[in-house]
Amino acid sequence: MTNILDFSIFDYISSEDALVAGVDEVGRGCLCGSVVACAVVLPYNKAYLLENIGVTDSKKLTAKQRENKVSAIKEIVTDWCIVEVDNSTIDRINIHQASLLAMTQAIQGLSVSPAVCLVDGKFCLPDLPYAQVSLIKGDARSSIIGSASILAKVHRDEKMMIYDEQYPEYDWKNNKGYGTKKHLLALEKYGVTPLHRLSFSPCHG
Repeated sequence: MTNILDFSIFDYISSEDALVAGVDEVGRGCLCGSVVACAVVLPYNKAYLLENIGVTDSKKLTAKQRENKVSAIKEIVTDWCIVEVDNSTIDRINIHQASLLAMTQAIQGLSVSPAVCLVDGKFCLPDLPYAQVSLIKGDARSSIIGSASILAKVHRDEKMMIYDEQYPEYDWKNNKGYGTKKHLLALEKYGVTPLHRLSFSPCHG
């Protein structure tokens, strides 16, 4: 991973110690549970510290590797904020809008104002007073976004483990809400739970 991006970060910040935020979401493709976003912020000249602890795209790390990086990430960044948008809201406004809402609220929840926000994906976020740069596959291209991805993923996975204790038939401890064969078979046999996203076709019944 590198923080030398396809654009000049210095088009957006005036010095290397300017605050840069990164934001990402997880759980977009799941059949149940919330979509979770995390925003982190730190001085740009400290981003290398995230690389030094092995921050990369959360999908390229094992669950244990992600969990082991959480404390170190929180010590390095200036601030972080995690936001959940629940399945009822997803059904009401659609998953795309819910993902943007979660990321927007995560940045708004930071205690400091960044000079620029690096947003994973191809869309910028509405109603933010900060400069933004959207980066497709940003979690693999920037350690700042990558660290947000890891915090969000660990947080959501922990929630799904708790929900699995309530609804063990759906195997959420292993699939984390994605549409695996076991999850789909449980939907056929037991129907939906209050946590399922009814706007997603496998949950229509």
